[in-house]
Amino acid sequence: MKKILGLVLLVFAFVTVGVEAQTQPPANGGTAPPAQTQGRKKRVAVFDFDYATVMNNSQAIFGSNVDIGKGISDLLVKYLVQDGTYSVIERKAMDKILAEQNFSNSNRANPQSAAQIGKLLGVDAIIVGSITQFGNDNKNQNIGGGGGGFPGFGFGGIKHSNSKAVVGLDARIVDIDTAEILGVADGKGESSRESTSLTGGGGNWHGFGAGGVDFGSSDFQNTIIGEAVKKATEQMSSGLIADNTKLQVRTISVSGLVADVSSGQIVLNVGSKAGLKVGDQLNVERVTREIKDPATGAVIRRLTSPVGVIRITDVDDSSAVAAIVSGTGFKVGDMFKTITQ
Repeated sequence: MKKILGLVLLVFAFVTVGVEAQTQPPANGGTAPPAQTQGRKKRVAVFDFDYATVMNNSQAIFGSNVDIGKGISDLLVKYLVQDGTYSVIERKAMDKILAEQNFSNSNRANPQSAAQIGKLLGVDAIIVGSITQFGNDNKNQNIGGGGGGFPGFGFGGIKHSNSKAVVGLDARIVDIDTAEILGVADGKGESSRESTSLTGGGGNWHGFGAGGVDFGSSDFQNTIIGEAVKKATEQMSSGLIADNTKLQVRTISVSGLVADVSSGQIVLNVGSKAGLKVGDQLNVERVTREIKDPATGAVIRRLTSPVGVIRITDVDDSSAVAAIVSGTGFKVGDMFKTITQ
């Protein structure tokens, strides 16, 4: 009986060890199971926020017209990148397109205009927004809302009484194909401290330069107004991240022909209007045979052979320039057709 019991315990121990070996992660040097392949992140561009309704408030706080819309946009981009849910287009690429299209700041909150620029940027959606409140909580002095008089209020804050800073924001996720608003998010932040100066309490913060404030700097965020900005933007970014399921990854079929080959550069006969953007890789093929319908003579199929791979380096509305990644012997008339996301 003891021998039988010992044998049962031995078998049980062996099975237990075997299960643990299967469920524990591989030891150093081991090979983990391949992760499930997923599509690319949803790509968005964040436009500078409109701040027309609070411009007077901002001027009273900072002493001049500071582009707080850009400051909020930059801070929002920082939080979205840190979270990693979205792929956010860099500002340099966006500014280049905006300059080429003469896209004014007054249009940046317009969904229709934003959608047009979004197609040129090759993003899935545009995030536009407005600053609805930027000032203090002292309603008797009419500060923090949409403008008006500013009794006792000048550069650096309020002269006569302590007050908290309050910042209100709202944002919209815009579909670039339909200009439909896919999602909305807002944020409201209030400082935990009061002061006679909304720019006070920052320790090492010494103001701003070149017409802008770095809203992401720790020194600014330690000010009364900076604390409210941080809270409002964090709350708004959480709402935008939660709405990511409302976006669809755009799949675009792009085809065209090689228009010129010179010194290792390939010029294509289509550009951003067709959906091409800098960084896209395209497969170039050459038609080797055309199959025609014997009844009508119409081409029903083209047989091709691969020529190589190219990468877009520059693009305008109707053409693109590409560098050769692999392959040789590219010729005018070679075709490409690719699916890009």
